[in-house]
Amino acid sequence: MNPTFKGIDHIQIAAPQGSEEKARSFYGKLLGMQEIEKPENLKSRGGCWFQCGAQEVHIGIQSNFLPAKKAHPGFMVSNLSELRRQLEDAACLINEEPPIAGRARFFTHDPFGNRIEFLEYN
Repeated sequence: MNPTFKGIDHIQIAAPQGSEEKARSFYGKLLGMQEIEKPENLKSRGGCWFQCGAQEVHIGIQSNFLPAKKAHPGFMVSNLSELRRQLEDAACLINEEPPIAGRARFFTHDPFGNRIEFLEYN
């Protein structure tokens, strides 16, 4: 019997050492994701985890960190225009990309320079 893929459990976004508070400020406070507890046996690695709908976002500490400039998560949201306003109020640069039928979208970067997409289906 062939394996059946059921979805995505989590994504991991890399961040530099010592950046947990910046991650909490951006992903937790600004975006409103709920921080969830990391398993005890993984806490020594640093980073922090957040709940995003049914999936998790893991912010992982990476030595010799380089931000992801092309690869990116695409977060589905409701009220995309309000999120955009909140990001602009927080001095996040908004980048427009060519539209995709049936969805509104834009890109920004997290505090570490990782590319992030936000989209809302029409």
